[in-house]
Amino acid sequence: MGKYTVLNLEEVEDSAPKAGMAPAVEARFAREALGLERAGISLQRLAPNARMPFGHHQREQEEVYVVVAGSGQVALDSEVVEVRTWDAVRVPPETMRCFEAGEEGLAFIAFGAPYNGPGDAEMTPGWWSS
Repeated sequence: MGKYTVLNLEEVEDSAPKAGMAPAVEARFAREALGLERAGISLQRLAPNARMPFGHHQREQEEVYVVVAGSGQVALDSEVVEVRTWDAVRVPPETMRCFEAGEEGLAFIAFGAPYNGPGDAEMTPGWWSS
């Protein structure tokens, strides 16, 4: 048998309730469940008009976000960019980012590599204020 993993991202535990972000946010981090050693992937959803409660940037990890449903905006440092289904957004490590859903909500897959441990991300609560 090959050394591969097949996993439905919707079957990964939603970590948003434990972080106090549900029901506005759904976050399914699949790195461990897939056995990834040098990458990360997550499925994230925002309820209509919801905004992530924090901005974040990485120490070393470049990330790519692919919008798979809905639309909204992403704040990238001081710029706000509109995003819609099938847009891909590449973000270098040092750029602060935060997503906000439009009227129909927003779902995206986040990809990152290489995985540099849990201390790679720096979170700033309320970074993108109204």
